[in-house]
Amino acid sequence: MEEAFGFLHSAALRAAASLRLADRLADGPRTAAELAADTGTDGAALQRLLRHLASRGVFREDDTGAFGLTPAGHALRTDVPGSLHPAVLLLTDDMFLHSSAGLAETVRTGESAFPGVFGTPFFQHLEADGAAREVFDAGMAAFSGPLDDVVAAAYPFPERGTVVDVGGGRGGLLRAVLLRHPGLSGVLFDRAAAVREPLLATQELTGRWRAEPGDFFAAVPDGDVLLLKHVLPDWSDEDCVRILNSCRRALAPGGRVLVVDAVPPPGNAPHPGKDLDLLMMTALGGSTRTPAELDALFARSGLRHIRTLPTPGFASIVEAAAD
Repeated sequence: MEEAFGFLHSAALRAAASLRLADRLADGPRTAAELAADTGTDGAALQRLLRHLASRGVFREDDTGAFGLTPAGHALRTDVPGSLHPAVLLLTDDMFLHSSAGLAETVRTGESAFPGVFGTPFFQHLEADGAAREVFDAGMAAFSGPLDDVVAAAYPFPERGTVVDVGGGRGGLLRAVLLRHPGLSGVLFDRAAAVREPLLATQELTGRWRAEPGDFFAAVPDGDVLLLKHVLPDWSDEDCVRILNSCRRALAPGGRVLVVDAVPPPGNAPHPGKDLDLLMMTALGGSTRTPAELDALFARSGLRHIRTLPTPGFASIVEAAAD
């Protein structure tokens, strides 16, 4: 029964994020009545929402009936480093909510439920709906941002060379890599709309990077290390082979492709990759891939798996090189 109620937990978290309750508790505990006055909501209904989220460890109710932040609630603030507020709004958005409701049909057909609900494939929907694109870009940056410095620290990048962040969005990972490795230069590569406001435009990185718009199915810029963070799960096997082929052609001699993703392990243990896999399957028609499935993609793309490095986060670094 606890599992069956999961959709209510998600809805409650979205409500708290939409009302920015964590921001309103930044200075200390407050009662539901005080928060209701700030948010223009019904005090009794808000108290019930807060009570539920307190039972989930997002907030904490004290003996006076006031609610305060827990560490999890703190992460919902919009004004803190590493805020997960945009990620929560993305993962609880109708784009994923309505698609996941079609999971049974996806299991029957093997096809994404998204086009049947929204009338077009996922990325075409984003291109046509500017508001949805903003939610997606901001949410993905927040979702994957905490991994950037983790990956930059966990992998032994070369002292010199060019790092290409393929499908890198605003360039958070490339920024972390260049800050940690001052001998490297970088290229942020993504569609034109994604690279308009890069995170690399800082004084300490002046002259060490450039943004280049393009289509990773066709070609990517040449480099010594090519980063693919949270790219492959969005796509089918055939599309992933096209992306990896582009990367192989762009690799300098001795270069490496680094796939940074949640890699579900075998066995029955919980893993974020197993949750993300259902989201990918219903919304995008992609998947989070096991080590064996990644090896199969590499083999079809003229790449070979070198090693897999764990990180303190939920993703692993899967290193591949040209055959």
